[in-house]
Amino acid sequence: MGFLPKGIYPAMLTPLTKDQDINETALKQLTNHLIDANVHGLFALGTNGEFHLFNKEDKLKVAEIIIQETAGRVPVMVGSGGNSTEEVIELSKEMERLGADALSIITPFFIPPTQEEAAAHYKTIAASVSLPVLLYHIPSKTGFHLEAETVAELAKVDNIVGIKDSSGKFENIQQYIEHTKNEDFAVLAGTDSLILKTLQAGGTGAVAATANMLPEIVVSIYQYWLDGETEKAKAAQRELQPLRDTFGLATIPAALKKAVELYRVPVGPPKAPAGELMGDALREVEKMVAYYQSK
Repeated sequence: MGFLPKGIYPAMLTPLTKDQDINETALKQLTNHLIDANVHGLFALGTNGEFHLFNKEDKLKVAEIIIQETAGRVPVMVGSGGNSTEEVIELSKEMERLGADALSIITPFFIPPTQEEAAAHYKTIAASVSLPVLLYHIPSKTGFHLEAETVAELAKVDNIVGIKDSSGKFENIQQYIEHTKNEDFAVLAGTDSLILKTLQAGGTGAVAATANMLPEIVVSIYQYWLDGETEKAKAAQRELQPLRDTFGLATIPAALKKAVELYRVPVGPPKAPAGELMGDALREVEKMVAYYQSK
């Protein structure tokens, strides 16, 4: 498989109107804003894209808007994961038909499968589409840990091209890199504080939520690393921390949506049941946004 995800893929937010409908205008604006910042690809319908709250019709609408607006300028990777193998195959085929460049498929959640079941799930899905597939590992949200040995087995599948690790544990990333080093396989940081460490360890890039607001800074981490400017890369990595510190103030992605809204793109509220930021949390985010605006 020729496609190997490299560089910075923003974990795109899904803009909504006050009435909770998909905001097509803001979604196009966000797409162009990110591409203009020289990101290497787009990643839609992940955790920060609130994939778990949208029905199939909405997911296809979001993907179609992004794919059409991008018009081939960068690769578009879309989340088509779910709990049942059948459901994932159905959505994946639809995404392929819409023109997605790659699929991100989260591990099953709610009832954690065995390692063998997870491997069979991924192999069956990969065989049903011709698109490249990225494994998506976020154990804090799924209750399931994909073992490095399982990833090594899946890395041998022709169109399973990489993994996004959002465990927050660097040793996981290291293990995935170590176990797949003989394959053409990408290991991407899904935790924005680990972008530089992942690159230094042999990873290929990151799927970064902070890039919704600060794409230029996130892209610069990768660029400085490529150019061998380690100190500058470290400084750029540190520069993301004030934004990251606000993520825990509310239900994901309420704080990030408010930050992006105040800073640049009117992405609107999170999808219910998550509510808009208020009170002290809102003041914290406003203060953080003012910090970046002053720089």
